[in-house]
Amino acid sequence: MEAPLYPDFPLDPSTPRGGQPAFWVGPRHLAGDDGRLYDAIADTLAGLGWTSLTIVRGRHEPDEAPEDRQVLRSTVLHISPDALRWAQWSLADEPFHLGALPIAWQISARADTSSPLAQWSAYFTTDVPGEAVTDFLVALDARDQPAVPLAGPEVVLDAVAAHGWLRDIDQPQAAATDPTFTSHISLGEVPPLIQDADPLALTTEADEAGPAGWQAWAEPALGAPCLWAASFGASVPHDLVAAFAASLSSTAPVLRRVLPEATQERLLRAPAI
Repeated sequence: MEAPLYPDFPLDPSTPRGGQPAFWVGPRHLAGDDGRLYDAIADTLAGLGWTSLTIVRGRHEPDEAPEDRQVLRSTVLHISPDALRWAQWSLADEPFHLGALPIAWQISARADTSSPLAQWSAYFTTDVPGEAVTDFLVALDARDQPAVPLAGPEVVLDAVAAHGWLRDIDQPQAAATDPTFTSHISLGEVPPLIQDADPLALTTEADEAGPAGWQAWAEPALGAPCLWAASFGASVPHDLVAAFAASLSSTAPVLRRVLPEATQERLLRAPAI
């Protein structure tokens, strides 16, 4: 069981961020997103040279002051320079849910610009550690062909096993969990609404298993609501999922000011001086 290194310095997520001290915390997979999942990813994409577009929907009356405008919803779309990959912040745009949590980021890629459709998509809810999503995006940006598989599924499990995660006894080639059995990664049938260009997704009968993709999630306690969830379409290259998994399972501490209420008692922490 993990415990706070400094119990005299409690972290109350309800306290305004401006009054919070910074802490180095671990394990990363239970550290949440620090309330900065948009900023962390947007800053990374800006550094990679991606273009951002904001789509605002609402009503604007003639001669109406800007502060009085009624904005119904908005989406921020980030597009790579070659237009083969994009990331959409959809939290403000009526997102659908994954593991009962709203999708925050949807990241997609296509094989070429002649088709407007994504070859694959990956989805991340709030409280997915921003470092893991960032490393996934950096790996995606570095690829010349973002839709071409370069490795088999074993690279994903190898990535987490290298950081001490345990392979599932019943599915050693398809699933693993952290040593505290709170976070999991598994290769299996993708949930409904996960977009993918795999034709099997369109031809599968109701009583047949659909195409398999990677799913990851954190369940702080048995039967408790998920802290976060991530879903990768069947066509997401395994090496990109491995980049996410390696970062997620990393033993390196991360800087946080706000910790998830559901996991703060499980986290080791030390003041960042």
